[in-house]
Amino acid sequence: MIVRIMGEGQVRLADSHLTELNKLDDELLAEMENGDGPGFRRTLQALLTTVRNLGDPLPDDSLEPSELILPSPDATLEEVRELLSDDGLIPGG
Repeated sequence: MIVRIMGEGQVRLADSHLTELNKLDDELLAEMENGDGPGFRRTLQALLTTVRNLGDPLPDDSLEPSELILPSPDATLEEVRELLSDDGLIPGG
């Protein structure tokens, strides 16, 4: 699966990591619903770090279609709320 982190680029990530990402996505959604700004920031950073650590970066000139788009590391809780549907960031989570 190709994952884009807004403002950074794309990584190729094995589908086998979806379960781990879904757990972080569920935490992020709960923190958003509760208005937990510090928890949201912490979990967003954990999600992005996990994607970076588990994925293989694609070259900057690569234009692969992204199956998953994650917010930038400095995105606010309000900005991410606008990006999300009720399903969260990770499809099928």
